[in-house]
Amino acid sequence: MNGMVLFLCFGVLVGALAIYGWYAAKRRREELGSWAQSRGLSFSESRECGLDDRYPEFDNLRKGDHRYAYNTMRGAWQKRPFYGFDYHYETHSTDSKGRRETQHHNFSVVILDSDIPLQPLLIRPEGLFDKLAEFFGFEDINFESAEFSRKFYVKAPNKKWAYDVIHPRCMEFLLSMPQFTLQFAPGYVMACRDKALRAEEFAQAADVAAGILERLPEYVVLQQKAGA
Repeated sequence: MNGMVLFLCFGVLVGALAIYGWYAAKRRREELGSWAQSRGLSFSESRECGLDDRYPEFDNLRKGDHRYAYNTMRGAWQKRPFYGFDYHYETHSTDSKGRRETQHHNFSVVILDSDIPLQPLLIRPEGLFDKLAEFFGFEDINFESAEFSRKFYVKAPNKKWAYDVIHPRCMEFLLSMPQFTLQFAPGYVMACRDKALRAEEFAQAADVAAGILERLPEYVVLQQKAGA
């Protein structure tokens, strides 16, 4: 009898979690759809696959399997093409009894088009493992601003490009804004976190991505256009 009661309780718990998950997803769709409409953006809850091929430079879109975007938003942000979405992928592990378990991962992304060619560059909040790596001699790119170097991890194949982009005015801007992981690809800037963003955080991410592009020095713009 006790076993039957436990089984029924477990079934009720699973059902309650499923209902809560469905309701939370529905509420999120409605909130993002309403926000997108208020910003003049289109919204679709449909899944979109193939982003790992469309944006091959963005490693976080190539993790795991069963990858797709959903809750997608498109339009213009500060006169730049805007693409925002939630992203899903799966990883797998095996428990002690040899059973395969699937882990679902979801996070949010904003991608803005750049009107000039860009070089690879990664800017993200500095974490504990970055500090440990630095202790063992694996340093990221450091800047004159001790505060900026303490708060951000910066990596680029071309250090000069990093210094050209992240000049004092840009550092001041990034220090004043909410922190996101920023990555440059040849024609795009991506801003994201490793979790789902609230509607207002999509706006913050887009503002940060647009702001760093707007602050590119004129000589950098001319240099990149000449080399295109």
